[in-house]
Amino acid sequence: MAERNTEQTIMVRQVTDVHSNWSNQGPLEAGKFSYQLILDDGAEEVLLMPTAEDGKLLRDLIKDADTLYWDTQNEVLVFGKIK
Repeated sequence: MAERNTEQTIMVRQVTDVHSNWSNQGPLEAGKFSYQLILDDGAEEVLLMPTAEDGKLLRDLIKDADTLYWDTQNEVLVFGKIK
């Protein structure tokens, strides 16, 4: 019970891995991009589905950040020091 309460009180988790995906939406249709954020080595996962344009910017920011954090309450991706 105490462990469950602790899990619910965690507001910010470190992003420990990022997986990218593109899925086909059918002939002559634009595909969809997504990023799967793995938080705290698998404690939680988040799926982001940006537009293609936002996905390019997000990819660059992810690549350039020293660390990434996910604010679980506000659903905000926080970039650590950017190179």
